[in-house]
Amino acid sequence: MQTQAPKIIVVMGPTASGKSGVAIKLAQKFNGEIISADSRQVYKGLDIGSGKVDGVWSMEHGAFVSENVLHHLIDVAEPMEDYNISHFKKDAEKIIGEIIGRGKIPIICGGTNFWIDSITNNTIIPEVAPDELLRSMLRSKTTEELFEELRRLDPERAKNIDAKNPVRLIRAIEICKALGKVPKLSVVSCKLSVKKYDFLQIGIKTEREELNAKIQKRLNERFDEGMIQEVESLQKNGVTYEWLERIGLEYRWISRFLQDKVGLDEMKKLLYFDIIHFAKRQMTWLKRNKDIIWLDKYEDIEKEVKNFL
Repeated sequence: MQTQAPKIIVVMGPTASGKSGVAIKLAQKFNGEIISADSRQVYKGLDIGSGKVDGVWSMEHGAFVSENVLHHLIDVAEPMEDYNISHFKKDAEKIIGEIIGRGKIPIICGGTNFWIDSITNNTIIPEVAPDELLRSMLRSKTTEELFEELRRLDPERAKNIDAKNPVRLIRAIEICKALGKVPKLSVVSCKLSVKKYDFLQIGIKTEREELNAKIQKRLNERFDEGMIQEVESLQKNGVTYEWLERIGLEYRWISRFLQDKVGLDEMKKLLYFDIIHFAKRQMTWLKRNKDIIWLDKYEDIEKEVKNFL
């Protein structure tokens, strides 16, 4: 008799679509814990700009707590510390086992889709140690130059990478230099009669005009909450402008403003358009995943989850 695979819920969608709110409601309804899949929310101090939910760190649970729901992999790294997909996959798999062991439902939620895919597809991550000398040389290049170098080294990887993300580009080039090319991050090649986990992948469906309005509203709120001051504080506490530039979006544009490279109004406008383009790239990535069920109403999402569980 086959043992039923443990069930995991995944909540995905473009930035500002309301993923976190949906995940919290589901966790409250179905006795779940959330695993954050966000490459910026792992860092302490990157709060407003990364869109962390309101909450506090619990020493008792070793996790971030918001609305009485445990959120894992938030505030687990110091700024400028190397925390990449390899760290995420290892940590997330350990936490998934612990959540299931407590008789609860793991809910993966976030906007770093590359990281989520590493769990849902059970991909093998190449073990290539960071090459700080190479990284320092590559950081002097523009994103366009980095992308061209990657395309020369590995045209296949260049086809599906985020061409605007210098962190991803540098890591891909680093792997190419070490292994000759970026190995395909495909499903572990063993045909098992029993799969490890059973995933329900939910996508938050939002029309483009509505999403753009949400992005603008959220951006205004973040400025009102002190996002510029947050970046100022990070820089005063030793976080370099170079690192903030690589983290991207809010941290990149506010850093440029603080260095007098762009005016306030211009910075806000360019940041808004940058986030819109980021959302489009997220959707391009997500549309390749045919396992995602796209829903726009929470009631329908809850019903889908209830049937799944």
